[in-house]
Amino acid sequence: MSAMTAASPTAARAGDQPRRGAAPLLARANPLAKLGAAFALTAAMVLTVDWVSATTALVLELAVLPLTGLTYASLIRRGWPILAAAVLGGWSTALLAEHSGPTVLDLGVVRLSEGSVAAGTAILLRGLAIALPGVLVLACTDPTDLADGLAQRLKVPHRFVLGALAAMRLVGLLAAEWRTLGMARRARGVGTHRGWWGRVGAQLGQGLALLVQAIRRATRLAVTMEARGFGTGPRTWARPSTFSGLDLWVGTAGVVLAAAAVGAAVAAGTWNPIWG
Repeated sequence: MSAMTAASPTAARAGDQPRRGAAPLLARANPLAKLGAAFALTAAMVLTVDWVSATTALVLELAVLPLTGLTYASLIRRGWPILAAAVLGGWSTALLAEHSGPTVLDLGVVRLSEGSVAAGTAILLRGLAIALPGVLVLACTDPTDLADGLAQRLKVPHRFVLGALAAMRLVGLLAAEWRTLGMARRARGVGTHRGWWGRVGAQLGQGLALLVQAIRRATRLAVTMEARGFGTGPRTWARPSTFSGLDLWVGTAGVVLAAAAVGAAVAAGTWNPIWG
């Protein structure tokens, strides 16, 4: 019996999720191989704080974007919160970092120097380079395939794996129910108060209703899984998780990209290890 494969009630927008019938190259690779490649890139970025290695890794990651089936427009739609967080982190670092070199901006309370701006830029690029591999892996990975790989190859307890898979499948349902609750409340005249305080109160009430529905659904799902014998003993899998030559290439590519980023920083003399 394989992992749960219930489809999300909301279909992905065109260009956001590759279809299985026309799967791009990376979508056909084993999820564990993609996770290994992403881990190699992330580990290389965590070891250093410099703009050369981060820029190199970011350029290489964007170069492989077409292999995931995503477009650059869909990447921006998916990753704008990460971009906003990276910009905020870079700006905060530029404000708080030690000042060195000529002053770039001096507004009294706010003062930026070349050294602090360079530190903020490095943090911004580093944050993007660390987060982007995860976005790409999730974009071209079917959750059921990932669950099969974790349970069969890494021997992660299938009770935990299938529970997490069920939760991932229900995320789209929560979004659909939020819209349905909003339309139902407006039809009854609830949440039409004027002013920002009234709107905030209406949103809190709608959020509480959604929370109650989520708890009820989780309870029913837990009972259903217990009735089907989840976690009571060994289980079989309808779709074995296997490795192929493509997975070897994917893992090797991740290591090569990480080595290229680190090598570029060392060659440019900007290598700045965190333990230094």
